[in-house]
Amino acid sequence: MTPDVYCQQKAIASGSSFYCSFLFLPREQRAAIMALYAFCREVDDVVDECGDAHLAAIKLAWWRQEVERVAEGSPQHPVGQALQAASTRFRLPAAHLHEIIDGMEMDLTQTRYPDFAQLSRYCYRVAGVVGLLAAEIFGIGNAGTLEYARDLGMAFQLTNIIRDVGEDARRGRIYIPMDELERFQVPAADILNGRYSENFTGLMRHQGTRARQYYDSALRKLPATDRKAQRPGLIMAAIYRALLEEIEAEAFQVLHQRIALTPPRKLWLAWKTWFFPPRGYAATAGQDEVSGT
Repeated sequence: MTPDVYCQQKAIASGSSFYCSFLFLPREQRAAIMALYAFCREVDDVVDECGDAHLAAIKLAWWRQEVERVAEGSPQHPVGQALQAASTRFRLPAAHLHEIIDGMEMDLTQTRYPDFAQLSRYCYRVAGVVGLLAAEIFGIGNAGTLEYARDLGMAFQLTNIIRDVGEDARRGRIYIPMDELERFQVPAADILNGRYSENFTGLMRHQGTRARQYYDSALRKLPATDRKAQRPGLIMAAIYRALLEEIEAEAFQVLHQRIALTPPRKLWLAWKTWFFPPRGYAATAGQDEVSGT
């Protein structure tokens, strides 16, 4: 099995919404983005599937060494080998790959976040940085596209947090800021024990509003000259925003189930966005920055 096939199978097996956005890319870009996705999956699986935090830390340390081997041209893992080709072709900074591992390491030591400022640091590492790397692979002609990519990655991670509240709670983690739990009068025990309430619905609606702000901010910041190149990211945005809408339609019933879009719907959104990408809109006064409240 070649490194590229390994990464492709990793992406297919995950059932991720991201896979749909890869299908329309030219071969080199498709191989590169799958290598990046497979790397993210490998290091994320270390944290999610390893019950021993000490052993997980050792495995993440190995991946740090693999990132260095990628930079040096001597990777050992199939994902590292695929990532080396991608890094060479698209000049992906090793520092960004280390930042992704930094975010995964946070999950080994931190299960609560006092406020959004601290949560946003985690989200940037595990998703915002991924957005920056993906944008480089898709093609950047305007530096403003990096701001778009960062905000889009944040939007994806905030949507993931909303979708996975119940699943994360069963692992003992709560990513919703604790000061917001207090503001909406939702005890952490309600999250951990899967108890719904009107206050919980209000809390989750607040999380959804924030995620929408990041989607809107990303679209405002995407320069028109890079819109065509960044269509894969726009496909992901269409799918993830539709997922957020589906969760909202289900009244945020996320404590006992994992809400998802059907594969045909994902493919339809991917096709429609590839051939008819959103045109975006100009930023208006006071809307350039996403609210942290």
